[in-house]
Amino acid sequence: MSVMDRLESLLRERILILDGAMGTMIQKYKLDEKGYRGERFKDSEKDLKGNNDLLSLTQPEIIKEIHRSYLHAGSDIIETNTFNANGISQSDYHLQDLVYETNLSAARLARAAADEYTLKNPSHPRFVAGALGPTNQTTSLSPDVNHPEYRRVSFDDVANGYSGQIRGLVEGGVDFLLIETVFDTLNCKAALWAVEEYYSQGGQHIPLMVRTLFQWLTQGDYPPLLYP
Repeated sequence: MSVMDRLESLLRERILILDGAMGTMIQKYKLDEKGYRGERFKDSEKDLKGNNDLLSLTQPEIIKEIHRSYLHAGSDIIETNTFNANGISQSDYHLQDLVYETNLSAARLARAAADEYTLKNPSHPRFVAGALGPTNQTTSLSPDVNHPEYRRVSFDDVANGYSGQIRGLVEGGVDFLLIETVFDTLNCKAALWAVEEYYSQGGQHIPLMVRTLFQWLTQGDYPPLLYP
């Protein structure tokens, strides 16, 4: 039975519970700059504190522990620690070249935690959503109120920023992709474009979900997973 079939079967029986926020859970660990850098990035020229996505490389046990806490609480679906693990957002830290690796690691951590809990109770399967956040730039609005025509990034920039992320998440073993917290529909379209490009180039075709700030939506020809 495919992931899509299993999800739809379960949704006919009950509501599936998604995990909560990753960032607030990370804050409880009170990591300092050294904690974010780890040994690998100790000589970074940029401050890395606050780059939660990087912790999938520098503090993997913390990320897995957070996943386990949500699974222990009963979550059916956990999201990867990749809300800002795209090329646009990671360029602020000069880490855009690590987008694929960061997402691959995050997906594997979530996959391992989900599989661990599924093995404990096969009648309660757990799933992993590969999270693609909205980026820290917008293609629909100008960041300069005096120049409404100005855009800091283009549609192609955003789509390209997602490409390595998508590949890392899928190859890391997520069950479906989740375009997360959409507040800019053009950014969302860029993410959808990047997903379609990945599929058209021979990438593994997995289910896709889109979530706005206000409700769950489905997009295109993909069967609905959750309903508004």
